Amino acid sequence: MKPLMILPLSGYFDILIYGYDNGRYMTKAIQQNIMRQCIQKVATGPEYSKDLSFDEAYESMRVILSGDADPVQVAIYFIALRMKRETNEENCGILQALIESAEIVKTDLDEIVDICDPYDGYTRGVPASPFIPAVLAAMDVNAVSHGLNEVGPKYGATHHKVLKAAGLRVDLTPEDAAKQVEQIGWAYIDQSSYAPKLHDMIPLRQRIIKRQVLTTVETMVGPIRAKKTHLMGGYVHKAYPPIYTALAKHSGFDSAMFVRGVEGGIIPSLQQSGRLFYYHDMDGEEQQRDLAPSDIGIKASTRAVPLPDDLPTVDAADNIATTVDISAVAQVSADLGKAALGGEEGIMYDSLVYSTAICLTHINRYETMQTAADAVRNVLNSGAALDKLMAAA
Repeated sequence: MKPLMILPLSGYFDILIYGYDNGRYMTKAIQQNIMRQCIQKVATGPEYSKDLSFDEAYESMRVILSGDADPVQVAIYFIALRMKRETNEENCGILQALIESAEIVKTDLDEIVDICDPYDGYTRGVPASPFIPAVLAAMDVNAVSHGLNEVGPKYGATHHKVLKAAGLRVDLTPEDAAKQVEQIGWAYIDQSSYAPKLHDMIPLRQRIIKRQVLTTVETMVGPIRAKKTHLMGGYVHKAYPPIYTALAKHSGFDSAMFVRGVEGGIIPSLQQSGRLFYYHDMDGEEQQRDLAPSDIGIKASTRAVPLPDDLPTVDAADNIATTVDISAVAQVSADLGKAALGGEEGIMYDSLVYSTAICLTHINRYETMQTAADAVRNVLNSGAALDKLMAAA
């Protein structure tokens, strides 16, 4: 079989690309050479390690997703990238490989908000974010969230665990998830469904232990798209907004907002001022604005929904893993979330008001945070958001 093309990777090595059934495959020898050459570049110490080009990062991730790469080499590669510190070119190259290996549904919807919370979940508080899509749907804004059951380094309470505890399906196919958004305005879709090759890497990621580049880029795949798709994500460390902005633009999100949230999630602290980074079109520059819960009448005693004192405990594997039973946290989240969606005021209720108001002002549904927050409170108090949640049961 003749090669369709020869792809030069920054002059470092060349790859023969062969056509097969409208797809592409590489010989085993080429795959091994890609991993060897990339590891040699990124794993030569603090002074001599070199950055990969977009194409090198892309091709190395394609090899890894094929399942044929040596797991020891994969682990070395990811850790070496982390120690060197990944570049935007490397991040985007890896993301592109993930996008091409995933099943992404493009709908005829005019607009959708993609909620991309950290896939490793929450361990220091009770998560409220799994219920934001239902609130948005009750306000005629289509929304989708995505994630997986559990992954390191935190192994926390994820959207998957919380929604399952609430009695909702977490095993929708990409097509079924898209239909559900069209029918009731929101859906959850699991990585095991829309990106099975990436999901198959979880056992290896658990053995690597430390955070890898996949933790940074996997939330940006965007499994369900509309004519206009907005991204809502979170961060903790100040270095990340430009990184996430570059990834969001590469992934094709028409706009994006990144909240400095508790545990890197999309809900800011309810006790102090926060910050939002955003762009409104892919050609626009990243901007920022300050957030203050007091501006919309929130005066909380804690920064997020606190963990109950009577939760069952488990033995922690390390100083990162939590000592509380995460299944119990998920159940508490499900119970408090349903109550808040039905109008019960409290920290969970305030968390939903604050985060949803941020989203609604970003996508220009309301001019001010106060008017958006008032509208959210009305929807919660009416029980419409709870109806939207349970419509997915």
